Amino acid sequence: MEQVLNELKVEIEQSLQQATDVNELEGVRIRYLGRKGMINKLFKEIAQLPQDERRSYGQMINSIKTELENTLNERLQSNASSHQYDLLLPGCKPYAGYIHPLTGIFNDIVTFFTNYGFSVATGPEIEYDWYNFEALNMAQDHPARDMFSSFFLNNDMLLRSHTSPVQIRVMEKQKPPIKIICPGRCYRRDPFDASHSPVFHQVEALYVDKGVSFGELKWILSEFVKWMFGPKTTYELRPSFFPFTEPSGELAISCAVCGGSGCSVCAHSGWLEMLGCGMVHPNVLKNVKISSKEYSGYALGMGVERVAMIKYIIDDIRTFYANDIRFLEQF
Repeated sequence: MEQVLNELKVEIEQSLQQATDVNELEGVRIRYLGRKGMINKLFKEIAQLPQDERRSYGQMINSIKTELENTLNERLQSNASSHQYDLLLPGCKPYAGYIHPLTGIFNDIVTFFTNYGFSVATGPEIEYDWYNFEALNMAQDHPARDMFSSFFLNNDMLLRSHTSPVQIRVMEKQKPPIKIICPGRCYRRDPFDASHSPVFHQVEALYVDKGVSFGELKWILSEFVKWMFGPKTTYELRPSFFPFTEPSGELAISCAVCGGSGCSVCAHSGWLEMLGCGMVHPNVLKNVKISSKEYSGYALGMGVERVAMIKYIIDDIRTFYANDIRFLEQF
């Protein structure tokens, strides 16, 4: 046994001589001192020796182990002290992240409306048909449902196709005055192309109180256009149709690319459609047990991606989801 230990000691010395850096020294440590190393194997063999030889054999193994540990520590400390650092070298500049343009626009929209007294309301993304359609004046056979290509989970539940259900939930529980914005993700079975995405973001606003007029709606829209696109931006409010508002309108702003003269971005019309709006339909108020004779209100809704595309003159919605750092660095 003594010969085996002497041979091991010689082998360890040769391994230490051949080790020239920290990684190689770590390899030596693992080979001999590791959990499955050679020294641990020798300790396990002690039980097989005669009783009178175990003590001396164990002392010899401990001596080799201690000597190896001390030598490794000395070598590692020597390597560390010999390493020279140039304190005058410039440091590595850490990479700074950027706010995603959709997050920036989303925050800007929320900031605008909260500055005008709106509070933020949220709701579930998996919604009942009642909140997503029926309470918004769209019965089972209503043709307006064709405007939405929805992800139904069963006959009564779906991934919400707009954030309007949040308005219904708030009006069910809260008496007017109600002044809220409803930001969040929405889902529709649209192709993922230059102008559509199956997952997108909306911000809707609702104001219900006594005497709320269409004139107030026009005023808040004009203030929003100035806030988001600058005071020189022209806009127009066109008649439209939505089952949950009457009368309904659509806001369009002058094309930022051509200045209104007509180009391929605005389909040579000079205008870019941005959001839908209108006065809350009496049937919607009736469904949430609010008297349409006593109260009135306006609602508006916009796609965050749509606003960002108009503001930053981006012609492909997929750019926002491409994770291209060159694109994000521009913001």
